[in-house]
Amino acid sequence: MARWLSSPPWPSKWMPKAGPILAFTVLLPLAAQATGADILDESSLGEKTRYDRCLQLTRQNPQTALDAATDWENRGGNGAATHCAALALAALKRFSEAAARLDRLGHEDVGGAPQRATLFDQAGNAWLLANRGAEAMASFSSALALSPADPDLLADRARAAALLGDWRAADSDLTAAMSQDSYRADLLVLRASARHALGKRAEARADLEQALRIVPNYPEALVERGALRFETGDAKGARSDWQTVIARAPNSEAASAAQQRLSALPPPKAK
Repeated sequence: MARWLSSPPWPSKWMPKAGPILAFTVLLPLAAQATGADILDESSLGEKTRYDRCLQLTRQNPQTALDAATDWENRGGNGAATHCAALALAALKRFSEAAARLDRLGHEDVGGAPQRATLFDQAGNAWLLANRGAEAMASFSSALALSPADPDLLADRARAAALLGDWRAADSDLTAAMSQDSYRADLLVLRASARHALGKRAEARADLEQALRIVPNYPEALVERGALRFETGDAKGARSDWQTVIARAPNSEAASAAQQRLSALPPPKAK
C-alpha cells in the first residue's frame, strides 16, 4: 500500500469485518436468564439445537459461549462444539486462536468439500483480522483446493495477497474471480486498487468506470477514481468525486476517507 499518496483510501476495503465470520442463522431463541451451562447441558437437546443455541450465545455473551463450548468439547462434543468455540473466540477478537481452531477443523476431513471450504474460508478471514497474511493465504488456498471456481474465495485470497503487498497475486485472483462473475462492482474496485498500486492507472481507471456503470455513484469507486484523478492533475474532478461520496453516503467509511482527502486539497481558486 506504499504507493498511495498518503494513507490508503478506505483500507478496510481489503479487510473483512468480524461480523461475517459469525453470520449464522439461529433457529431457536435463548431464554433471557439462561447461562451457557443451562443452554448446552440439557440432556434432551439434539446436537443441532445445542449448536444453534451455542451460536446464538456467541452474539449475546461470547465469553459464556466460549466457556460452555469448551465444556461441551471436554464432555465429548464433536466438531460442532469446536466450531462454536472458534466463533466465540472470534467474537472476543482473539482472532489467531479462532483461526487456528477453524483451520484444524478444516483439516480433520469431516463433512463434505463445501463444508470444509467454508471452514478454511472462515479461518482465512480470522487470520486477516489478526493481520497474519501468510496464514490467511494458506487457509484460502486450502479452501480453493476444495472449491476452485468460487469468486468469493478468490477475492478473499486477493485480500490476503494485498495484506502481504503482493499486488500481482491480488490482481490475478480478482481477474479469475471476475471470469466467474463479471458484474461484481466490488471486485472491480478491488482490482482497480491493486492495479493502481502496480502503477497500471489506465487499467485501474477502466475498472472503476465499469464499476460505476454497474452501480452508479458507488462510493468506494468514487473514492478510488478521485485518487486517480488527483494524481493526474485533475484536482477539480477529484474534489467532485469525493464531495459526491460525502453527499450520498455521509456515514460510510468511504465518506470518512473522502473527507480526509478533501481536507488535504488546497482550497479551490476563487472565480
